[in-house]
Amino acid sequence: MVNSRVWSPGMLFGSMIAFFLTSPVIAFATELGATGGPDKPWWFWPIILFIFCFILGILAVMAGVGGGVLYVPLVSGFFPFHIDFVRGVGLMVALAGALAAGPGLLRRNLASLRLSLPVALIASTFSIFGAMLGLYLSSLNPDIIQTCLGATIIAITMLLLFSKNTEKPVVTNQDAIGMAFGLRGTYWDDGAGESVKWKTHRTLAGMFMFVIIGIVAGMFGLGAGWANVPVLNLLMGAPLKVSVATSKFLLSITDTSAAWIYMNRGCVIPLIAIPSIVGLMLGSLVGVRILAVAKPKMIRYMVIGVLFFAGLKALDKGLGLGLLG
Repeated sequence: MVNSRVWSPGMLFGSMIAFFLTSPVIAFATELGATGGPDKPWWFWPIILFIFCFILGILAVMAGVGGGVLYVPLVSGFFPFHIDFVRGVGLMVALAGALAAGPGLLRRNLASLRLSLPVALIASTFSIFGAMLGLYLSSLNPDIIQTCLGATIIAITMLLLFSKNTEKPVVTNQDAIGMAFGLRGTYWDDGAGESVKWKTHRTLAGMFMFVIIGIVAGMFGLGAGWANVPVLNLLMGAPLKVSVATSKFLLSITDTSAAWIYMNRGCVIPLIAIPSIVGLMLGSLVGVRILAVAKPKMIRYMVIGVLFFAGLKALDKGLGLGLLG
């Protein structure tokens, strides 16, 4: 007997959406990686990049990941752009989404200003060092950055696959650092219809993790939402909604700091940045609508698969193996 829950119309529809959205990403990636592009007119790549980013925007929303973490490995692996340009625009992509969402999250008291400011100061400072380190290594040999990016993306894929967020972590005793910074608050949970109080613990360990997050975000232009949420939620004990909202607000500070380094070096060019940002933002609007009828969990696993493939492609390109085209 067929399990009706497994083969429900909604699940089948979600599978079809995921298939038709993921397949163009792989098809584009394979074609672009094979054709190179020196013989193409100047307007060809912006148009293809817009379509590509539109699809990525849909997938990012339904998979619950930031656009930057998909954008950098896929575009650097399959488009004929120097990796410095891709990393610079990757930060701008993450920054655009954060600036759009940040004020609303603060007004709803979901993003905590007290929680974000100490870790934002740490992450943004070290993101500057990360950006400078990444540009220095790229000047020596771009393949070094490409290889490190591939290894980082594969590690992020494992983190997304195995980390299990907790809706409302139980924090019995707040540590001294958390109390000194006032890392606690209250928010209204519309779903549960109740006011939720929260506080943090293991604050010192969390702040140390934001040193690493800042360096990685600046070095590879990935944004940092993929790491902010697990650290705030699983390590420091903030509720999931507060962690997600605060992470989004954090990006508007962290990515701005690193983005200025890339802009100062001339690594953010409009011909790449504009179609990328517009495509991802429009795709995100469509993704929000599709999310109501699709199966986010299934699509999330498919996006993780695409991300893993992108990491392997970056490793292959950085090491010069030529195994993936």
